[in-house]
Amino acid sequence: MRRTVFNEDHEAFRETLRAFIEAEVVPVYDEWFAAGQAPRDFYYKLGELGVFGINVPEEFGGAGLETHKFEAIQYEETARAGVTFGGSGVHVLLALPYIKMLATDEQKKRFLPKFVSGEEMWAIAMTEPGTGSDLAGMKSTAKLSEDGTHYVLNGAKTFITGGVHADKVIVCARTAAPTAEDRRYGISLFAVDTKSEGYSVGRKLDKLGLKTSDTAELAFVDVKVPVEDLLGEENKGFYYLGANLPSERWGIAFGAYAQAKAAVRFAKQYVQERTVFGKPVAAFQNTKFELAACQAEVDAAEAVADRALEALDAGELTAAEAASAKLFCTEVAHRVIDRCLQLHGGYGYMNEYPIARLYADNRVNRIYGGTSEVMKMIIAKDMGL
Repeated sequence: MRRTVFNEDHEAFRETLRAFIEAEVVPVYDEWFAAGQAPRDFYYKLGELGVFGINVPEEFGGAGLETHKFEAIQYEETARAGVTFGGSGVHVLLALPYIKMLATDEQKKRFLPKFVSGEEMWAIAMTEPGTGSDLAGMKSTAKLSEDGTHYVLNGAKTFITGGVHADKVIVCARTAAPTAEDRRYGISLFAVDTKSEGYSVGRKLDKLGLKTSDTAELAFVDVKVPVEDLLGEENKGFYYLGANLPSERWGIAFGAYAQAKAAVRFAKQYVQERTVFGKPVAAFQNTKFELAACQAEVDAAEAVADRALEALDAGELTAAEAASAKLFCTEVAHRVIDRCLQLHGGYGYMNEYPIARLYADNRVNRIYGGTSEVMKMIIAKDMGL
């Protein structure tokens, strides 16, 4: 089927990005994997390449485009090469929408030029120990000082992607108690400088997959946050978070589809080169049938991911549609990657092969951004059930 979602400009970017990955990432990726994170200076290279500024207004050093299609190409090209860009995805996909939506002109002037260059890397801190999908249950607090000049932030966060390298973190904290009518009321968002006194990075978490993405625990002990660094209005943070969930879930859906597509590529290449019982593994009927079935699932996931991308760019992607895309694409990727690993035999279990890393990296897609079970609840509610 002919794909229509990308134009010549997108494909030119793809060529540039593919060359960058081959030159700057592939040769050193094993070192990143062993270290458990990408080096900090790599993000300056991404800044120089322009990937951080695509959706940033020109007045702040960006390209001024309003599209997620270049992000989509990054998902496809990193998956194709069997690599990731460390924790940089949260910088653009998660943090930037909040800055664009909530920051004042003064804040944008302070934040965005350094965001574009990679001088300041951003993360977002929502999840707490004991509160995953239930964000309304968060315990971290931010109390306004008596003189009204700053908030005093206390609490802890966990599973914070990009948390080790982050220079700024959007922290969600309670500025008021929930009401009897609305337990989601009272959450606010803050742009917190990680060099602030009382701010600390705890463990760099040892994850099953996404080994090059730094994920950390954060702690706040009487951290002073200037009132000028409140994002949006007080007590409306939960609704801001909800507004950006469709784009986050689209990103997970598209990334999962890209991983599934890459898995078929890896498996096809392997079975054509690997010989068993005197002939290539690709010559066996089972191999052909397995890969054919996987390709059909990837084709379907691509259609769903592309449709969600077009809706997102048009500002029409609903919460239920995003949940449906995430549920479908992540479940497809789970099945496809597992079957492609099986075709590798014992070598599929070895981390030196991209399929093994892909298998581990993919597993979190059905958990973060809302579990598959939560996605089903959203879809069912939209169905009137």
